[in-house]
Amino acid sequence: MSNAVQDKRPVVVQPTSLSHAKLPRWAPAGFAAVSIALGVGVGLLAGWESRIQWGMISALLFVIISYVTTTVVENKRQAKDRAATSVVWVCFILAVIPLLSLAWVTISKGSNVLDGYFLSHSMNGVLDAEAGGGIYHALLGTIEQVLIAAVISAPIGMLTAIYLVEYGRGRLAQAVTFFVDVMTGIPSIVAGLFVLATWNLMLGFGPSGFAGSMALAILMMPVVVRSTEEMLKLVPNELREAALALGVPKWRMILKVVLPTAIGGITTGVMLAIARITGETAPVLLLVFGTKLINTNPFEGAQSSLPLYVYEQYAVGTDAAIDRAWAAALVLIAFVMILNLLARSIARWKAPRR
Repeated sequence: MSNAVQDKRPVVVQPTSLSHAKLPRWAPAGFAAVSIALGVGVGLLAGWESRIQWGMISALLFVIISYVTTTVVENKRQAKDRAATSVVWVCFILAVIPLLSLAWVTISKGSNVLDGYFLSHSMNGVLDAEAGGGIYHALLGTIEQVLIAAVISAPIGMLTAIYLVEYGRGRLAQAVTFFVDVMTGIPSIVAGLFVLATWNLMLGFGPSGFAGSMALAILMMPVVVRSTEEMLKLVPNELREAALALGVPKWRMILKVVLPTAIGGITTGVMLAIARITGETAPVLLLVFGTKLINTNPFEGAQSSLPLYVYEQYAVGTDAAIDRAWAAALVLIAFVMILNLLARSIARWKAPRR
């Protein structure tokens, strides 16, 4: 009988530390508005003319106000969480603002002379101090030099990474890893001097786009090795073991299982390496020399490139030359962006279907 009788007394829920009042969702936006207002006010009262100082004060006040208000309204645990989130947002904004500022300045200044004529003509017959001319010769040189560097470094870098991940054991693998790490930090001018000393001075070849491509390939190779190596390490060992259990040779397992699984990341790494070398100026300045003429042969004669063109035009110092330099910089940024978009497209296309 007692089992059939149910207790009718109400259940009392004991309050916990997590049942305090909650801040509204718009609280971070309110904290940001108050912090910006206080930061501007402090900057004006202190007589600071730099907007960067105003922004730093506002960012510091944003973190402090978020922590103090959350501690009072909620609890210290939520306050610590909100303070960490506020620091993340502040770091994100501090990283994005220079990027947006650079993009805005480049677009606003580079769009003055950027048109079809600028892209389809060279500087042949145009004085540096005069208006007119274009970047066709520099754009052509950049494309040829980067493609040759990619053809040289991508296969070597990928095969080196495959060796380190799939076969590398002992001192040889350790030595290869060490030298790859050393090459990652080599300045571009050192790579240019190495090619200049061997290809130009010792072997007697003159300036050419191919010489610049070899220096760019030296800079690109360690990036390809590192990115490919990390992507290969992400391939599950179960896939390798399943292929080997079926009697597939190891080389075929790598070719048919490992590489297709990691092809998206490998392609992205190669494209990032290409983007890294596209803006190099020092090797091109030493080995390619630069020219105002259109040279379609990268193996003979001086060529130009977009980074070298920007350097040369900005060094002239006239208004027309500086406008051309900004326009070439805008084209260079667009070129790198196209490479990244192409890498994403290839990665999605080559990704294994589930």
